[in-house]
Amino acid sequence: MDFNVRRLAADAGTFLSRAVQFTEEKLGQAEKTELDAHLENLLIRAENTKQWTERIMKQTEVLLQPNPNVRLEEFVYEKLEKKAPTRMNNHELLGQSMIDSGNEFGPGTAYGNALIKCGETEKQIGGAERELIQSSAINFLTPFRNFLEGDFKTILKERKLLQVKRLDLDAAKTRLKKARMTDARAAAEQELRMTQSEFDRQAEITRLLLEGVSSTHAHHLRCLNDFVEAQTTYYAQCYQYMVDLQKQLGSFPSTFTNNNQSSVSGGASISVPTLPVSASLPSVSAGRGSSTASGGFSELRSSNGSRKARVLYDYDAASSSELSLLADEVITVSSVPGMDSDWLMGERGTQKGKVPITYLELLN
Repeated sequence: MDFNVRRLAADAGTFLSRAVQFTEEKLGQAEKTELDAHLENLLIRAENTKQWTERIMKQTEVLLQPNPNVRLEEFVYEKLEKKAPTRMNNHELLGQSMIDSGNEFGPGTAYGNALIKCGETEKQIGGAERELIQSSAINFLTPFRNFLEGDFKTILKERKLLQVKRLDLDAAKTRLKKARMTDARAAAEQELRMTQSEFDRQAEITRLLLEGVSSTHAHHLRCLNDFVEAQTTYYAQCYQYMVDLQKQLGSFPSTFTNNNQSSVSGGASISVPTLPVSASLPSVSAGRGSSTASGGFSELRSSNGSRKARVLYDYDAASSSELSLLADEVITVSSVPGMDSDWLMGERGTQKGKVPITYLELLN
């Protein structure tokens, strides 16, 4: 018990000595041992590394999971060392909605089929996004977090210990200055030598840890390369998925069938061709025989003959009575009595079917 009391008294005395030294330094009443410039620069670099690592981590987490509530929930599960419930991401939710609505409208309809194909692609993109998040968490965020929670905490601990050793050293210097008696000076000098040795040893330990930040930068650089590679893979997958989807949608007819046809009196129905967004009528196209287009079709109808025509835009047949067209191909067209004025009969070899005149340019 006596030993514990003495030890407690000694610790209290040491703590008081450090507090007095720190207070006098702040008031400018005591000298302070400065760290060498190299060590100070290492400390500044370590602090900057910590701050920027935190910011990069935070923004990466926001990028990968924009919903703050979900991020908070995942953080809580991580701290509880429990697995967060699996939920569909936004792409997957959109994809499922498209598939459900497509089934509701009917997979046999153009719109319903298109919705299903779009939904399947959105779910593929959602799966690719899930892989990106998982890869980024393992290869990028985890190493950054390990530095903050491991290496930097060790550096911070040793840095605080260095501060304590410096206060002990400066307190010993102050006592040596105040010592008047020979015995007191001898004891103060011995204490100074001991505190100086402890300070130098702690400074060396701290320096070695701080120099290890260079290795941390090299490791984080490799992690950054992994993160870029994961993003490259993700965006390449998304691009390919959308290109494939675009090709699939391009094979759909320009006019909807079944539930998208316009009804007229007497139960008959006609299909109205739809121009592409970027298309303009041949009659106002510069350099594509506009004068021929304006008068040529009426002449063709009156003569009941046949003419050659160049196709201006791709056209997908909406029914078996129509002829699909490819831009810039040349076909033979003729007028059929009783046919709607917006259509002509087109021939390509043995293939024959209705074609919309707005997609054609008559040749001289």
